[in-house]
Amino acid sequence: MKILVLGAGIIGTSSAWFLNKSGHDVCVIERQPGVAQETSFANGGQIAVSHAEPWANPHAPFKLLKYLGKDDAPLLFRPRAELQQWLWGLSFLRECSRKRSDENIRQILALSEYSRLTLIALRSETRLSYDNLSKGILHFYTDQQEFDRSLHAAKLMRELGCPRNTITADEVVKKEPALSGIRHKIVGGDYTETDESGDAHKFTCGLAQQASAAGVDFQFNTSVTRLLTAGSGANAEITGVEVIDERGQHQVLRADAYVIAIASFAPQLLRPLGIKLLIYPGKGYSATYPIIAPDLAPTISLTDDGYKLVLSRLGQRLRVAGTCEINGYSRELNNARCAAITRRTRELFPDACDYENPSYWAGLRPLTPSNRPYIGKTKFQNLYLNVGHGSLGWTMGAGSGRAIAEIIGGRMPTVAFNFNGLTPVKGGNQIQVE
Repeated sequence: MKILVLGAGIIGTSSAWFLNKSGHDVCVIERQPGVAQETSFANGGQIAVSHAEPWANPHAPFKLLKYLGKDDAPLLFRPRAELQQWLWGLSFLRECSRKRSDENIRQILALSEYSRLTLIALRSETRLSYDNLSKGILHFYTDQQEFDRSLHAAKLMRELGCPRNTITADEVVKKEPALSGIRHKIVGGDYTETDESGDAHKFTCGLAQQASAAGVDFQFNTSVTRLLTAGSGANAEITGVEVIDERGQHQVLRADAYVIAIASFAPQLLRPLGIKLLIYPGKGYSATYPIIAPDLAPTISLTDDGYKLVLSRLGQRLRVAGTCEINGYSRELNNARCAAITRRTRELFPDACDYENPSYWAGLRPLTPSNRPYIGKTKFQNLYLNVGHGSLGWTMGAGSGRAIAEIIGGRMPTVAFNFNGLTPVKGGNQIQVE
């Protein structure tokens, strides 16, 4: 089949790779001048199966109230006169029950582990180098109450096969001596030895290069304006994609099947078709610092729970990313939030990096209320979704690409993830995860 993939981030590029490997003729449409230029460009760098706990959990509502009005809060919700934000918010609150949170952990963990194993195999096959480290992820806590709250999720993940092991403060510092300067503040941690880290942008660029050599056609500087449809009911299908190409000309691209992998922008494209996705952008920030004292910088990828930051060593750079701002589609940098990241990183590793020349960045994470992505077939017989991966796009990327290729090929992926959760709401055409 000829297949059009819309979007060339980690999700779209992985989808294109596995579809090509399955024997399909694949074309990728991307509005940017290259791959991984938006959400996949400068994320935290973690392949974090151990971060399967969704943001919607029993403690989240209280935290949101506590953070209201604080410009540098780790999680910032700015209410807007925008229906999509409020519908998303109400659904988010619904997902905060213990029962739903635990089920979401099971689903997210299953897909993340499937993806981690897929990435390992893909790395072996392609020999890609992307500043990757297989040293695990060390999560440390500086608040006793937060540490105590973490024990339930860590225990559930261990029961599900993820080796997220709770450790003492002394063990935290033993695993990462660069944290010795704040030993007196650390109350405990957990360590997952099977987790990894690496530069998602480098990986996606390398994978796209090999995919292109294998025959995948990447069309950059090409913006999608709408999807064309025909038929109704079980016979409804997509007949083409209207785009504006790099020369500014309108044209219609046609294929046998279409994959939507445009992250936070999928709802606007699909709403005219009667497909209403509960995806809302969560603006995440990152700062990248040159390392000037390698012995003082961390060598294990870290998660700082108190500030909701992840820290990954990417060669001679330290990438620090995190925080979330629920405030529309703007990628404008908030100076207070940037300063908060640098302030905290300097507290942790005061002499490790050049903090006078940071590279700040913001990207829009495509958040679903449950943190579970939409992967599967829609009511249109040749239209597929691979969107809504939130803050775990890098973690889930390889597996999601492999999974959508399996689904398009008529096979159910061998992972305990509810791909059949894409179902119409009774009385309407809205697609939701159940």
